[in-house]
Amino acid sequence: MISEPVRVAGTSCRALAMPPLGSADWSPVDALEGQWWVVHTKARNEKALAANLDRMDIGYFLPLARVRRRHGGRTTYVRLPLFPGYLFLCGGLDERYATLMTHRVANVIKVPNQARLKDDLRQIYRTVSSDVPVDVYPGIRCGRRCLVVKGALKGLQGVVLRRRDVCRVYIAVEILGQSAEVELDPVLLEVIG
Repeated sequence: MISEPVRVAGTSCRALAMPPLGSADWSPVDALEGQWWVVHTKARNEKALAANLDRMDIGYFLPLARVRRRHGGRTTYVRLPLFPGYLFLCGGLDERYATLMTHRVANVIKVPNQARLKDDLRQIYRTVSSDVPVDVYPGIRCGRRCLVVKGALKGLQGVVLRRRDVCRVYIAVEILGQSAEVELDPVLLEVIG
């Protein structure tokens, strides 16, 4: 029987037990039994699906990152999925079917190498549970084509040249053989194609 959800800073997870005392490398992933699946959710349904799985007593792991947002001069912190559009499910075929029936799922992906995924999830858990800042823009990297979705340059398309605290986006006018670079906050970008 699965216990109450384990809520640790940076995660949302339903696990069997709390960590043993003195176990620094324990993660809720170790407490869950069953086959792991990668669930591709419908847009912005990760937290809602996690809530549904909580109600159904189904084991899952949803890594969340703490992100600073500025709205109207105020700074707030929100928790966003580390991997937008994905949640990790633990269970059998019945749990997989119940997850699909929530109508919050686009696809459930079978994981051929279960041991490797568990190792990866343990590392992710340790990362999001720490105080180390975590990047929540994994798709925005060198060479990726992006669309500016907010701000004065909304609608502009370009290619990311490098990532640091800000992105440098390469914008080309191919027919002229000319280009320009713009520094943009990754919050303003969305990966395309």
